[in-house]
Parts: sequence; structure tokens; C-alpha cells
Amino acid sequence: MRFLFLGDVVGRPGRVAVQERLPRLRQQWQLDCVVINGENAAGGFGITEAICDELLAAGADAVTLGNHSWDQREALVFIERQDRLVRPANYPKGTPGRGAAVIEARNGARVLVVNVMGRVYMDALDDPFQALERELSACPLGEVADAVIVDFHAEATSEKQAAGHFLDGRASLVVGTHTHVPTADLRILALGTAYQSDAGMCGDYDSVLGMQKEEPIRRFLQKTPGARLEAATGEGSLSGVAVEIDDRTGLAKAVWPVRLGPHLAPAAPPWDEA
Repeated sequence: MRFLFLGDVVGRPGRVAVQERLPRLRQQWQLDCVVINGENAAGGFGITEAICDELLAAGADAVTLGNHSWDQREALVFIERQDRLVRPANYPKGTPGRGAAVIEARNGARVLVVNVMGRVYMDALDDPFQALERELSACPLGEVADAVIVDFHAEATSEKQAAGHFLDGRASLVVGTHTHVPTADLRILALGTAYQSDAGMCGDYDSVLGMQKEEPIRRFLQKTPGARLEAATGEGSLSGVAVEIDDRTGLAKAVWPVRLGPHLAPAAPPWDEA
């Protein structure tokens, strides 16, 4: 199975990059399943129903969230009727929506998508490791799920790496989101789980984490209140990870970085012959 995960979509540049590139990539790379983190898609802050529909129409099979899940208050309502929008599973009981979803890939495989949020330097949600144990125990790889994808939305690389080793052999891919910068530790762990501390973002990299540069720089220089952060407006890049998943075991056979667009060194899986 060929799988693609795309990191945090930030504002219009990220959305345009997904809409313009993903439909072609699905065909060119013969992708079976695509998951996108969309928590910054609405101007850098949250997601709307219209934007969620746009990402799904562009070729995403599921959209994950994070600490900006509810920045657009309409998400509290439409998430209940959109079963392919997945918020962190370690939100307290009673939070709208779902923290995991089983989706059908284009090859017919059952793919469990789980989203959790870290607690180090983040909002103090419930224990993400207990949430992961709960979701994967209910839908184990090789028994109920043919593939398991975990989006660990967190600040600390230590927490993300711990989650990768905690789930090694039980997930196809554990990938970090939130910090918007692709890390250089993409690899397959000892028991067969593909891992990367952060997939990067889909957005304008001529920016500060997808935001126009001037206000973040001013805040570091002056430490005083100022203007609202605004998403950058330049050309967006796609950033993420591509995984070849073994159809028999559900574990990773090969993994590659994905970087398509300006400002970053290009990278892609060797699937262009498709």
C-alpha cells in the first residue's frame, strides 16, 4: 500500500498547494491513502467546514487536527457530522467529534487513523499514551486494521520519539506535527514502524512557521503586544512523508520525505514511474 501524510496546512498557500498538487500526485504515485493535518488551514487558526470539504475533495481520505481544533467555533458543530475529521483522542470525555477513525483506502484496506496531542509545553489534556493504548487495543494492526497511522501533535521531540518507540511494531507510521519544520530523523524503527518527529507544513516557507515574518520578529525584539499574526501569502510547498506499507503485516517497508515547492530542497518517493 502506498500512503502519503502531509503536515500542517497553513493558510491559503497551504490549501492552494494541496488543491493544485494532490490530485495529480494521487494518480501519478498511485496512492492508496492520504491523510492531512488541517488544524491551521483557516488563515493559520483552525479549520472550517468548507475548507475541510476542500481538502477531502482534493484527495485526502482523512484530516487530523491539534491544539487549534476549535479556533473556528463552527468546528465544534460540523465535526459531529464529518466522520473523516479527527481531533486529538486525549481531549476530555464529552468533547465533540472523534479521536480515531477507520477509513477505507482505495485498495480496500482498513486504515486506522489516530490523532493525539502532547502535553509537554502544550495544553494539559489527558494522557496521550493512554489514549493511544486505548485506540490501538480496540483496533489492533493485523487483526482489525490493515494499517495504523498516528498523528502525534506535540511540541517536544522527546515526547514524540517516546510515542514512536511505544508504538513500534503496532503502527504503520507515527508522525509528528505542530512545529511546522520537517525534521531529519525520518526512518523505520526496529520493529517496523515508520517514524518522523515532524512532517513539516504545507504552506509558504518564506515565513515564520507559515506566518508573515514581520510580526513574529517584532515580538521577539520588543516583547510587547502588537498586531495579530497573519498567514504568509507567498507560494506554498507540500511537506510530508510517503510510506510503502507491507500489505501482509501493515508495517513499513520503505519511507521517504516529501518536499515539493519553493525554498526547501526537493524530495519525493521513487514512484514517478507509476
